[in-house]
Amino acid sequence: MNASEQATNLELTSKIATVVNLFKFEFPDAKSDLKPWKNDPETRELVDPDSIDIGFHFPGISKSWRSRSILIQIRFYQDPINHSRRAIGVEVAAFDHRGEVWRLSTIEDWSFAGVSVPSSEVGDKLKQICRQILDVFNHQIS
Repeated sequence: MNASEQATNLELTSKIATVVNLFKFEFPDAKSDLKPWKNDPETRELVDPDSIDIGFHFPGISKSWRSRSILIQIRFYQDPINHSRRAIGVEVAAFDHRGEVWRLSTIEDWSFAGVSVPSSEVGDKLKQICRQILDVFNHQIS
C-alpha cells in the first residue's frame, strides 16, 4: 500500500521518513515517491494492505543500479494471538523501460535475481539499508 496512505500516526510517519532518509543518504540522486501505486480499481486489487510501499526514481538509467526506478515494499505480519505487528521482510524490485529487471527479497535468501542485477557495491548498500529498515520497524519504543 502507498506509504502516504500508511502514514496514519506520528510513529509510522516518522519511520517512513527514516526509510526515505536512509535511502537518500546512500543514494542522494534518487527522488522518493510515497505514492508509487495508481489509485484505480485494477491497481487497488493488487496492492497488499500489509505493506508499506515507497518508490525511488533516478535521473536517467543508473549504470550501477541497472535500472531507473526502485520499488521498496516493507512487508508486515499481524500476530493474531498477541496482536503485535512486525516487519517480516523487505522486497525490492527495479524497473526500466522493459519492466522489472531485478528483484531482491529479504524474506528468502537475500540474493538478487533478474536479467540485469545491480553492481556489488550498490547491492551491498541496498542489503544494509534493508537491515536498517527492519530495525526501524521492529524497534519497540518503551
